[in-house]
Amino acid sequence: MVYLSRKLRFSAMHSYRIQHWTEEKNQQVFGLCSNPNGHGHDYQLEVMVKGDWKDRTGIVVNTTDIKQVVGSIVEEELDGKFLNKENIYFREKIPTTENLLIFLWNKINRVLQDCELHRLRLHENSTLYSEKGEGDMVSLTRKYHFSAAHRLHSDKLTDSENKQLFGKCNNVYGHGHNYYLEVSVQGIPDPVTGMVTDIAVLDEIVESVVLKKFDHKHLNLDTTEFDGLNPTSEVMTQVIYQMLSPYISNLSKIGLWETENNYFEYVAPTGGEAHV
Repeated sequence: MVYLSRKLRFSAMHSYRIQHWTEEKNQQVFGLCSNPNGHGHDYQLEVMVKGDWKDRTGIVVNTTDIKQVVGSIVEEELDGKFLNKENIYFREKIPTTENLLIFLWNKINRVLQDCELHRLRLHENSTLYSEKGEGDMVSLTRKYHFSAAHRLHSDKLTDSENKQLFGKCNNVYGHGHNYYLEVSVQGIPDPVTGMVTDIAVLDEIVESVVLKKFDHKHLNLDTTEFDGLNPTSEVMTQVIYQMLSPYISNLSKIGLWETENNYFEYVAPTGGEAHV
């Protein structure tokens, strides 16, 4: 089985509101997104399909065909529109990123030829994206930033072994990074709000549980979470998952960008041990 993807972009506006709610309740649940006049985003959609490549052509499907098929749906239904007012589906459903994915999945899945739809990922902005595969589950990922220092040094290795393995990262005073933390939750979107989590609540939890403890800190010296641990990014993803999981029941994954080139993730256990 071969997997391939194509990216498309579109712009749209929307409003998160439930008409029979009071203004106060709409603002409490949806915050700034409850503005009745709407707000907008430049979306990026990633369409991943799967299939077997054909002997005659060596391809699964022409990615230009994917662009044309999906692009026609996006242009007709979403691009340049006020979704609540100009799309019949979103007169009944709040056009959250999660509901947008469900709408797109159902539309795209009907018209693809010579391949199967495997995954959709929709970026609302640089700090928020949603993802959907087969089944009813939808994930939402929020990205956060913190700056921290650490020293990579294992007590189970000799000084020379540490220096050989970690190089400059074993500097006795430590070194630092601009970390980008991705927190992913998963579930079936609420039939009323269209969300799998309250983003404002998620932000408050991550801020109080993780960011306040790690931001502008030396992880080896200023935190208790890494006592007896070597604060590699692999270890950090698991530690952060363990910190957040008591507060986020549908936490599914922790991703950590140590640099633009180095990414690590820890996936929630599903009956066995989670993996890094």
